[in-house]
Amino acid sequence: MSDLSNQIEQGLEAEKEETSRLPKSQCHPSILLHPNIPKPMHGVNPRSILGQSWWDNERKEAEQRTRGHCLACGIHKSKARFRQWMEGHELYQINYTKGRMIYIKTVPLCHYCHNYIHSGRMFALLEQGKFNVSQYRAIINHGDRVLAQAKITKPPPEILDNSQVASWGDWRLVIDGVEYPPKYKTPAHWAAAFGRSPSRHLH
Repeated sequence: MSDLSNQIEQGLEAEKEETSRLPKSQCHPSILLHPNIPKPMHGVNPRSILGQSWWDNERKEAEQRTRGHCLACGIHKSKARFRQWMEGHELYQINYTKGRMIYIKTVPLCHYCHNYIHSGRMFALLEQGKFNVSQYRAIINHGDRVLAQAKITKPPPEILDNSQVASWGDWRLVIDGVEYPPKYKTPAHWAAAFGRSPSRHLH
C-alpha cells in the first residue's frame, strides 16, 4: 500500500474515532440524575402543547449541537446500543413545594441514557410485562457505569411527604412563562389512565 493510501486510511480511521465519542469536556453525565416527572405532570409536555413541528425542530437543533452525540454518555448515534439515533429529552427545573415544573431545553440522549432517566416508567412497564428484563438490567448498568466513570455518586431516592409537596391540582408546567395545568385532574384519573393503583406520593 502506498504512503498516500496509508495516510488516507489513517485519516478515515481517525475521523471514525472522532465521531464515535463526544469529548468528556462536552459531556454532562449529571443529566442522568434528572428527577422523574411528578405524577400530576404526566401527559403534560411541550411537544403536546406546542405541536409536532415544534418538537421535530427542537430535537433536530438539539442533535446538531452535539453533532449526533449523546450529551450524557458521549456516544455517537451510529454506535449507540439498541437504537442508532438520538432521542429528545426535555430538561426541567422542578419545585415540589410550589408545584412548578419549568421547561429549560431539550437535549439529545441515546436510548439507554434516556430510559435510565425515565426509570420509573421503565420499571412500570417491566412490572406489566411490557419491557425486557435483560434490557432493563443493561440500561441500569449502563447508566450506573456512566455515573461511576464521571465520579458522580447516585443519591438514594428521596421520598417527600405530601405535606412538603404542592397538592395535585396546584401543579403547573411552565413554558416561556405560560402555565399549563395537569392533564389528569385527580390521582384517581391518573390511576385509571395508567392502569395502576393511586399512590399517596405525588412524585
